[in-house]
Formats: sequence, C-alpha cells, structure tokens
Amino acid sequence: MSRSQDPHPSRSIFPFGNPFRMKSHKGSHLSPQLLGVLQGFETTLAERLRKLMPKSKDEILSLSWMTFAIKSLCESHNDIRTLITDLDLPVSVWDDKWVDVYFDISTKLLDICNAFSSELSRLNQGNLPLKCALHHLGPASSKSFIRACSLLDDWRRHINAKNPRIEKCSAVLDGLVGSLDLPKVKNSAKGKVLMQAMYGVKVETVFVCSVFSAAFSGTSKKLLDLDVADVYAWAPAFKSLQNLVNEEIRIRFSSGKFSVLNELEAVDAVVKELYPTIQGDVNTEDKVEQESHLKTVEELGVAAEKLSQGMDLLAKGVDEFFQAVLTSRDTLLSSLRFDKTVNDRVVGRNMDQQVVY
Repeated sequence: MSRSQDPHPSRSIFPFGNPFRMKSHKGSHLSPQLLGVLQGFETTLAERLRKLMPKSKDEILSLSWMTFAIKSLCESHNDIRTLITDLDLPVSVWDDKWVDVYFDISTKLLDICNAFSSELSRLNQGNLPLKCALHHLGPASSKSFIRACSLLDDWRRHINAKNPRIEKCSAVLDGLVGSLDLPKVKNSAKGKVLMQAMYGVKVETVFVCSVFSAAFSGTSKKLLDLDVADVYAWAPAFKSLQNLVNEEIRIRFSSGKFSVLNELEAVDAVVKELYPTIQGDVNTEDKVEQESHLKTVEELGVAAEKLSQGMDLLAKGVDEFFQAVLTSRDTLLSSLRFDKTVNDRVVGRNMDQQVVY
C-alpha cells in the first residue's frame, strides 16, 4: 500500500469558493431529476453519519467503531463513483478544475492511508513482547517474573513511541481543511451536483481521518472541528457526531490515560494490575494469591487477543479504503487516457482529410 506518487501536481483542494457563504442549495438551477439525485445522495450520507453515532461514549475509539467508520468512508467514496455513472457525466466532459479536485483528494488520501497502515503495523509489532510476557507469567518464579516485567516495559515503551508518518499525516489534513471550498461550476447542472456531493464526502473523510490521526498521535491538538453550513441535509447528523466524538476524545486526553484507544487502555490496565504482583513475586504456597495471579494473567491474555484481532480488522478496513480510493483514481486516469487517444485519432483523421482535399 504505497501508490501515492503521481505526476499530477499537488494543489490546495476546492480553492474556488467558500461553501460556508452559501445560503441555499441553489436548487432552482437544477432540474427536478437532478435535484432528486442530489437529495438522495445527501439523505444516504446523513443516514450513514447517524449510524456512526456511538450508542455510548464507551464505544468511541474502540477498534470496532473505528473499523465501522473506515468502512463508512469506503461506502461514501464508492457512492461518488456510482453517482458519476448515474449522472451520465463521463470524464470527457469534466472541467479541468474537477479533475484537479479529484486527483488532489485521492493523492492526499492515499498518503493518509499509508500513514495509518504504518501505525497499525507498528502497533501490531508490540504483540510480540506482550505474548512473550504472557509466556513468562505462567510459572511462578522470580526469574520468569523479572523477564516478564522487562517485556511488559518494552511493550509500553513501544506503544508510546511516536510515528513520524502520523505527524506528517496531520499536516496533510490541515491542508485539506484550509481549502474546504467548492469549485465554481459554470454551465453544468450535473457538475454542481457532483461537486456538492464530493464536498459532503470530503467533510466525512476529513472528520474520520482527523479522529484517527489524533488517536494515533496521542494528542488532541491533531483533532479538527469542521464548521459546516446548515444548508446541507447531512449537516445536523454530522454536527452531532463531531461534537460527541471530539468532546469525548478531549476528555480522555485530559485525564492522562495511557492511550485513548479502548483496547490498548484495557491491556495497560491489566498490566498495571500485574506489576505489584510480579515485582514482589507471587507466594507459590498461598493458593488464593496464586489463583488471583493466574486469573489476572488470563485477563491479560484475553485483552491482548482482543487488541490483536481488533488491529487486524482495522488494518484490513484501512486497506479496503485505500483500494477504493485507488480504484476510483485509476478509473479516472484510464478514462482520461482513453479520451486523449480518441481525440488524437479524431484530430489525425481531420488532418488527413484536409490533406486529401
């Protein structure tokens, strides 16, 4: 997962107008059919955002919720591809500005996906010292406990280490937010529908990626608050989701937890419970103390397995999002090449005809 380089120059996205100054959808410029298509798209997006709303604050930044969020992005981006087909809007009639918008978004999203995959891979590498520690925690001996304690220390240091790629990812997100503007579309009602739909998907994308970036970087400073105009059908659902999630994440950071990710925090909580026991040794002759120790070790094993499985599923979700963005990008590139080939042939035939004449 590393295809993010492209000869297309990187530019600020949506540098053609401020959507927050819009006072209406300007639906009068759209036919009833196109207005229906746009409303259908925005209704689906609103419902998708409502489904992302956690049932409780405890679900926020659980690996299962994060996996659901990244899959939601896959669906939204696939919907854009479907919308282009439904609008019967081939690339040959696209304005150059629309092409620039599409390529800018995809380039940055591929970079962000690579950064997230890098971090998930790094976190997964922490499974090795954790599993080794579990192996040494079984037998009650001073030697094995010393080794287990050292391995658990290694795990905590590894998890707390910083990933430079995540730091760069935040800068990319800042750039996207700084240019959250809609292109001015002239003489194309279908183009207006496409750009407005892309704006909604981009807002969802920046929000989810901002949450991931904050969670992985270990600081709420990476968390973004997007201001969205109320004119969009999905705006109320988005604002409710953003307010709840961002507020909870900031509260967790302020509490000084080991990690804002639920499963990582759960493992660390058991590790902290084990430390006094393994540092002071377990009394092998005290059955109650021995049973209590083994129960705690079992809890650590369960928590570690849940963390590992959750990371694997999230990594798979990020890869699927990467592939969804890449597929759309490659489809657009292929269409552009095909259109160029057809145009070159037409020009060639016309020149031949002029020569014969």
